[in-house]
Amino acid sequence: MSTFSLIISSPDGDLYRGETERLIVRGTEGDLAVMAGHVPFVTAVRKGRCVVEDGEGNRKTGLIEAGLLTVDREKTTVLTSAIHWNEE
Repeated sequence: MSTFSLIISSPDGDLYRGETERLIVRGTEGDLAVMAGHVPFVTAVRKGRCVVEDGEGNRKTGLIEAGLLTVDREKTTVLTSAIHWNEE
């Protein structure tokens, strides 16, 4: 599958940066998934589960604090105060 550039950033710096196949977070209307070629949009992110799949079978999960998700043609960015990754 195709990948896209994902940055998850906090005031302390980048918490994740890389090519990603799928991002799953909770928006204001419920859980949503972003994949390559997704239509550009901006939405609030609610505190909840965050899943990052890198396209090589690796999956990173954690609990993300509230923030903002921006999807555009160049990259996808999540701005949040913190994410607490699960030990894999």
